[in-house]
Amino acid sequence: MSDILGITMGDPAGVGPEITIKALAEMTPEERTKTRVFGNLATLEAAQKAVGTSIDLSGLVEDVDIPGAPLPWGQLSHAAGDAAFRFIETAVRAAQDGSIGCIVTAPINKESLNAAGHHYDGHTGMLRTLTGSDAAYMLLASERLEVIHVSTHVSLKDAIERVTPEQVLVTIRAGYEHMRRMGVESPRIAVAGLNPHCGENGLFGNEDIEKIKPAVAMAHDEGMNVEGPISADTVYYRAYQGEFDLVIAQYHDQGHIPIKLIAFDSTVNVSVGLPIDRTSVDHGTAFDIAGTGKANHTNMKAAIAYARKLVAGRYTS
Repeated sequence: MSDILGITMGDPAGVGPEITIKALAEMTPEERTKTRVFGNLATLEAAQKAVGTSIDLSGLVEDVDIPGAPLPWGQLSHAAGDAAFRFIETAVRAAQDGSIGCIVTAPINKESLNAAGHHYDGHTGMLRTLTGSDAAYMLLASERLEVIHVSTHVSLKDAIERVTPEQVLVTIRAGYEHMRRMGVESPRIAVAGLNPHCGENGLFGNEDIEKIKPAVAMAHDEGMNVEGPISADTVYYRAYQGEFDLVIAQYHDQGHIPIKLIAFDSTVNVSVGLPIDRTSVDHGTAFDIAGTGKANHTNMKAAIAYARKLVAGRYTS
């Protein structure tokens, strides 16, 4: 398996090209030899002008054609959405054939993506389809808090319905295996409750008793160090203080809000459970500042650093 990282440029009308260029500019020459960008050369050259760099992009870019590129900055379009999809599709094929070891994704715009006829809720669903995977899980990683989600881009009503013993258990398993891969020998896992105060023994709902507690018991039986359900209004603080290595969040906002509060610029989105590795920035396309050179690339650098850890872990495990 290759140790080359493949960066997908993201929506060509967003800040993805700029944060990609800024990250490349701060790499050492050796790091650049282990990096390939799946994007559009004309757009990346326009991004260079916007940020004021002059990197030699020859040999770095897997150039995917976009008619009329570079497209206008900050504008929704089906052309941009289709291009973003094709960048990812090309990178997935490269990961599957072993040409790259991990994909790092810049942000895409879901509205543009769907306007182009690619009907996905985001990167994770798209990657699951492209790789033929039955499931994939969103894990958010920061220096002092890591969270994996039972469900992500669904309505709150649907999220509640997806809290089943089986789904909670497979999420625990996925998080456990990922933390082990990252070097945590016996991960301490906390499972957040669904209802306020975990339902107060049925006073505010029975889901925690009937659906989450059995999953935790089964995980214990499999030898995992798991505790829960724990009230969501305290579990993240306890994990942040070092009591747990990973929190199982029951739905999107329950996991995203605490980690974005403490590490908005440095949280890395990691896809767990796929046959390929993928990390991502955890922010959007920021159309309002696209093309201005103002985009902060801290999150992109964090995603690249985490990807390099994944690749290195494969060779040392």
